[in-house]
Amino acid sequence: MAGIFITGTDTNIGKTAVAAGLAGALKNKGYNVGVMKPVQSGAAARNGKLYSQDAEFLMDVIGEQGETGLICPVLLREALAPSVAAELEGKTIDLNLIRNAYLELERMHDIVIVEGAGGIAVPLKNKFLISDLITYLGMPAIIVARAALGTINHTFLTLEHAKRTGIPVIGVIVNNYRGGVAEETSPKIINELTGIPVLGIIPHDPAIDVEWGRPGDIVSLVEESIDIERIIHFIF
Repeated sequence: MAGIFITGTDTNIGKTAVAAGLAGALKNKGYNVGVMKPVQSGAAARNGKLYSQDAEFLMDVIGEQGETGLICPVLLREALAPSVAAELEGKTIDLNLIRNAYLELERMHDIVIVEGAGGIAVPLKNKFLISDLITYLGMPAIIVARAALGTINHTFLTLEHAKRTGIPVIGVIVNNYRGGVAEETSPKIINELTGIPVLGIIPHDPAIDVEWGRPGDIVSLVEESIDIERIIHFIF
């Protein structure tokens, strides 16, 4: 049994697409893969009920028909940090609910890909951060980083925080590569500064749209661009 937590250097950097692509790539290798989005801020509404568009995207990419209450146990209406969104709705995020859902998914699958909310230091409740959730669940992490200018600083700080909080980091995935000197040189510098491997660089695919449920070629892009074997070796 194994899990991988997908977090990032910021929000809106493609964590959902990367998580879905990795889940699909591992499924194609013969693993029974589960997915999870523990907390969805900015949950959409359908027929008067909230749902997680990120969780649905993850499920659709791998053809999962699992229990949505397990896959996304916490739904929040406002697109804000979970702690703020929950406070506005008068809710308390139940960490035991999240952990029990994860353990059930872990029992059912060989690997569970868990996608966080925003960056690694986003607060879930009070001073309990995404990084605290990762350690609470006892998982290694993959950091998703932008390809654009500024990613060296953001990625370095994210990895330093992960190190300080004791999170085992499998590596960094650079997402949405479009070309340019900054994009071409940043991955090597990130590796040199931190000692953490860059697992691969995923090129920009305009066909990917999580909000509208369009996966584009994300699974094949992950298979072609990411060192899947290194990830498998790390967790097994």
